[in-house]
Amino acid sequence: MYQILLSLWMFLILSMPMISAQGEPILFKKEKHLSNVRQLTFGGNNAEAYFNPKGDQLIFQSDNPSWGVGCDQIFTLRLNAEGDSTRKQMISTGNGRTTCSWFMPDGQNILYASTHQGDEACPPVPEKKPGHYVWPLYTNYDIYVADLKGKITHRLTQSPRYDAEATISPKGDKIVFTSLRNGDLDLYTMNIDGSNVQQITSTLGYDGGATFSPDGQYIVWRASRPIQAEEVKKYRDLLAQDLVEPSNLEIYVAKADGSEARQITQLGNANWSPTFTPDGKHVVFCSNYKSNIGFPFNLFMIGIDGKGLEQITYDSEFDSFPMFSPDGKQLVWCSNRNNGRTRDTNIFIADWKK
Repeated sequence: MYQILLSLWMFLILSMPMISAQGEPILFKKEKHLSNVRQLTFGGNNAEAYFNPKGDQLIFQSDNPSWGVGCDQIFTLRLNAEGDSTRKQMISTGNGRTTCSWFMPDGQNILYASTHQGDEACPPVPEKKPGHYVWPLYTNYDIYVADLKGKITHRLTQSPRYDAEATISPKGDKIVFTSLRNGDLDLYTMNIDGSNVQQITSTLGYDGGATFSPDGQYIVWRASRPIQAEEVKKYRDLLAQDLVEPSNLEIYVAKADGSEARQITQLGNANWSPTFTPDGKHVVFCSNYKSNIGFPFNLFMIGIDGKGLEQITYDSEFDSFPMFSPDGKQLVWCSNRNNGRTRDTNIFIADWKK
């Protein structure tokens, strides 16, 4: 009888959501692939948190006003810092606006996009209109390399249009990024030093947010494909204003040179922020395909063959920007959970359970 009661008690415990000190869930009961969840930031908008090669640091962007920034800047976070696991250091210049940071293969330098070269002030944010959500494609965005003290050592792009969304192959040889230099939002690759720039997508639509597979042989990214005349006109009219509406995106996979591209989701709404699982056989991504009002966004997983769709997170608001640790044992992502019912987005990390 004791063993039966103990088993029942353990079942009930494991079925309950993990609750924070503020009384809000940080792990929902259906999130079976996650355990040992920790919240790493508290306040502001913290996004795109990615591991260094050793897996003991994260790099991310934040506009947390308590850190003295007016718009997104790049910070690093040491996961195992003695006495303070959320110790952070700003690594960008503090000028302009930044996005899309990534550790270089040596772990001693970082890659990110910034507008500071064109203007030291934070660029204006597009006016919000009901039913009309757009992302700005700041023309001053270029891609830079800096050391861990924040000193910029290289400028890798200098085109007069948007250059951003750069990530690095685990092989350490290639960078993939998005550019508007040809009048459309396409993917490009370049060598780690910025040389040998090659355009690898050419279909009309937004191609962005690409990441490499663990072996560096493939890429996965988000893409829009306007087809109807009205859709094409709307897309091109927004591009002429350096804007894009990211409301109709699907996930694509291709070889690292852009060949053999194929669509692996056909869900509708916005499917984005994809990353390969450690075995390279699946993709974890963010989607609001179940929603009729825009939210919630949650994490989903699908095979690279487009089969076996599975929901990973069950937030009522927003979960996105997943990335696995180099050893494949942890998942980091950004979420609106446990934010005191504010709009704050924070970084969370969990052990990954296959």
